[in-house]
Amino acid sequence: QSQFVESGGGLVQPGGSLRLSCAASTLSLDSDIGWFRQAPGKERLAVSCISSSGDRTSYENSVMGRFTISRDNARKTVYLQMNSLKPEDTAAYYCASVNAMLLRYNLCVPTADNVWGQGTQVTVSS
Repeated sequence: QSQFVESGGGLVQPGGSLRLSCAASTLSLDSDIGWFRQAPGKERLAVSCISSSGDRTSYENSVMGRFTISRDNARKTVYLQMNSLKPEDTAAYYCASVNAMLLRYNLCVPTADNVWGQGTQVTVSS
């Protein structure tokens, strides 16, 4: 069972914005966390990651400058603010705990014990 619950997806026009939330079901949120997305027929890929303290972030090239990852550890929640959305951003979005050591090298890789949640669907269309 996944320890995360994703929300905030929806249908938005190109150029619009959405804010996704990743809520942790555990007592604390002390892991490095990443957002991933999977379009139909394609593999799941990393979008953005953030360290446990929030002092280190990484972004996939196509979202850099448009998406912002942040976290509120008191609320046990990680956010993904998505602006200037494009049709190619359409996908199911998931969050996961990621390997802290690899994030130091800007690599956003799920931990070996990660269990994927339900995700939240983002559809960008006019």
